[in-house]
Amino acid sequence: MKRDPAFRHVLLDIEGTTCPVNFVGEVLFPYASRQLRPYLKEHQRDEPISNLLQEVEAEMGKDPVAQEPSAAALLHVQGSERLERICLYLESLIRADRKVTPLKDLQGRIWEEGYRRRELIVPLFTDVPDALQRWRARGLELSVYSSGSVHAQKLLYAHTETGDLSHLFSHWFDTRIGAKNTRSSYESIAAAIGTKPQETLFVSDAIAELQAANEAGMEVVFSQRSGNPHQDSQGFTCIRSFTNFDPPVLH
Repeated sequence: MKRDPAFRHVLLDIEGTTCPVNFVGEVLFPYASRQLRPYLKEHQRDEPISNLLQEVEAEMGKDPVAQEPSAAALLHVQGSERLERICLYLESLIRADRKVTPLKDLQGRIWEEGYRRRELIVPLFTDVPDALQRWRARGLELSVYSSGSVHAQKLLYAHTETGDLSHLFSHWFDTRIGAKNTRSSYESIAAAIGTKPQETLFVSDAIAELQAANEAGMEVVFSQRSGNPHQDSQGFTCIRSFTNFDPPVLH
């Protein structure tokens, strides 16, 4: 007889799972967009930012969209303008909501300044802080997998309305480990955290991510939060709150 699953690890998406979609889309992204040019002008010669700008240029060079005539006219401006080209390209990525790793890294650095100035404070879903602490107390390890950079993830959980929750997480993963809709990414995550895929529960509001994680052998749950753009679980187990959700622990 097949046993009910039990877990050592819970892997969590952020947007639409632990944090409202509108905070990310209506607060974080616009903040990064507004601050993009002044931030780059101020920090472009700092080594980490200089390296990031080189990564962005590498992405631009292989991006077929950037090579289209309409984009080329914008991207090949004259003179001091290396920075202007990069800004135009980054702004186009932001408008299209493209998940490009150096952009996500840069957004995280811009948000860090916003958090430090107390211009940004994170409103997690109200049931999340208690659930995270409850799960950890029961012996579950917690990790994050988000398209936002690891740096941005840590900042987000360190600046919530209920305080710093970042210490509750053992591992952090972004798109440097692979795309979120690819099976191999979840296999790599299981290897990185030292568990079998079936000992990990992944919670997300994105069906493609759940399908990929499930193909890798993880158990998955669809986050059906109010305000999420996608509400159809497509047959996956779904939850609307973590209040009474306590994954069984594998001992």
